[in-house]
Formats: sequence, C-alpha cells, structure tokens
Amino acid sequence: MREGYAPVKLGLVSSLARPGGNLTGINFFNTELAAKQFEVLREILPKPTRIAVLVDPADQTNTASIVRDVDAANRANGIEIKVFEASNSREINAGFEAIAEEHFDGVFVEQSPFLNSRCVQLVQLAAHHSIPAVYSGREFPEVGGLISYGSDISQAYRQVGIYCGRILKGAKPADLPIVQSSKLELVINAETARMLKLSLSPQLLARADDVIE
Repeated sequence: MREGYAPVKLGLVSSLARPGGNLTGINFFNTELAAKQFEVLREILPKPTRIAVLVDPADQTNTASIVRDVDAANRANGIEIKVFEASNSREINAGFEAIAEEHFDGVFVEQSPFLNSRCVQLVQLAAHHSIPAVYSGREFPEVGGLISYGSDISQAYRQVGIYCGRILKGAKPADLPIVQSSKLELVINAETARMLKLSLSPQLLARADDVIE
C-alpha cells in the first residue's frame, strides 16, 4: 500500500501496515476516490462545462485534499469547478439555490459525517432543482439520488466488528494493520436518471454493481 492514503496523510498513523501508538481501524477509502467520482459524473452528463462541489467546511483537511484532487482532474478536462460550503441544513438549502441559479451542470457532494447525515435533504434538493449529483455512498441512490461510487460500507463495518473482537481478546491496536476497504461499488438510480432526462450508456450500466429501477 502506498503511504498517501488518508490515515497517513492526515498524520493519524505512521503507516498502514504498522500504525503504532494505540490506533488502528478501517479506511473507508472514500476521500481518495474524489477524482473517480467526478469521472463518473462527467460520464453521465451530456457535455459538462461547470460542476459545483458541495463540502463541509468543518472537515477542513479532507476538504482541502478533495478540492485539490478534483481541481487538477477537471482542469485537464476543461471543466470549471466552484466550491460551495455547508455546515448546517440552512446552508445546504442556500447552496443548492445558488448552484441552481448559476446553472451548474452537476454537483459533487463531499463524503463527510455531516453531509452523510443529511442524505435525504441533499437528494430531495437535487431532485427539486433537477441537478444531477454524485455521492460517495449507496444510501444516496437508495433514497432517490442519481449515482454513487465508493466503498461498500457494510463490508467495512464487518471488519470493524472483527477488529473489536480481536482487541477484546487482547490484541494491541498498534499491531493490527489498518485495513483498506477492498470492495468499491457503483450504484445508479435509473428512475432518477430518466427523471433528469439523462441517457445511461450500456457501458456505464454494465459496470454498475447495482441499478435501482
């Protein structure tokens, strides 16, 4: 594993294989997927030129990393991005109002604990303003969001349970390598795509792990 993954980048551990200290766990591997999530959104949009990025300013370190990654990826494709910040429900509403007024082609929603907790609000606002959006977890398309690409959270939670059991039996966290969530899944809500009048290519549908009708 390379050392650039989030737990090392954030200074939480010295390495993935040997965390050190009293810390170990599961890297859900979503922050590092921002460029790929943007690629999926670009693929589903007809001819995108402007994409909004909705982030939680409280998650400063992850936000800076995501914005840097997606800015580099989109400059190469000639796409303008603009960052909108939201740290409460009212700011999410205002952010989507501004995104709609400025006629962005789509919106990328950052993976963060707060924004994940506002899943239904985000999906409803995207539908209300007819804005295609990409998310990091399948819980979004399951409630009507357009598309998600990210870790299989259920698999990661199972690994958390395994580690808890090992620690309770006497294992030291410093001796347990940080596990990378190994299963990534692409989930598409086909009904939402039809509502937004978006065509889903056979290639994209073939790559999807789940297509919700």
